Amino acid sequence: MVRDKVKLLGIWQSPFTLRVKLALSLKGVEYEYVEDDILNKSPMLLQYNPVYKKVPVLVHNGKPIVESLMIMEYVDEIWKDHPLLPEDPFEKARYRFWAKFVDDKFVPMIIRMLRITPDQKENAAKEAREILKTLESCLNPNKPFNGGQNLSFMDIAIVWVGYYAQMLEKMLHVILLDDENTPLLNMWFRYVLDLQVIKECLPPFDKLVAHYTDFHERHMTAH
Repeated sequence: MVRDKVKLLGIWQSPFTLRVKLALSLKGVEYEYVEDDILNKSPMLLQYNPVYKKVPVLVHNGKPIVESLMIMEYVDEIWKDHPLLPEDPFEKARYRFWAKFVDDKFVPMIIRMLRITPDQKENAAKEAREILKTLESCLNPNKPFNGGQNLSFMDIAIVWVGYYAQMLEKMLHVILLDDENTPLLNMWFRYVLDLQVIKECLPPFDKLVAHYTDFHERHMTAH
């Protein structure tokens, strides 16, 4: 059998790149990782994703697949070990709903918090805690993961939120996750982020804080 050729184009600080790394890792798929530059996009990225010009891009046997959630579904379909999506159509739709919720709500929230002035900090943190409280309702308190015994599509779609929330807390000195507002979600993040398979894919925390602190400070200086 000819071995699959798998290449992942990404950037180290991207939560969307992280998702794909986790999906491939859980499936045991060997791949070549190619770091790109968000400010100086490589010819390879422009070749494989000429429309959106964004990472991540998964290249499987020369064919590109773009957008993290679509890549995760593709990976689940091609490599059958450790299924990420459930067979039940309703549960599958529920997983997709919450993954989309995270993208629609948390990405703009994080961008906003990276651009806020000190006087806007508490209001932004309050809004973020409300979104996190809504997200908590997707968790099943009787199971360690949304998929039961194994990490699932929804787990790896939302786990980055906890890591990046910790980054924002350290950067901006705000509280986003706590046992009073979101006890179940807070417990789930602590547990899942401590799993070895997750930790091996996470970007270095101090490097992440430094990167986004620099972004935040440059934005404040510009305004």
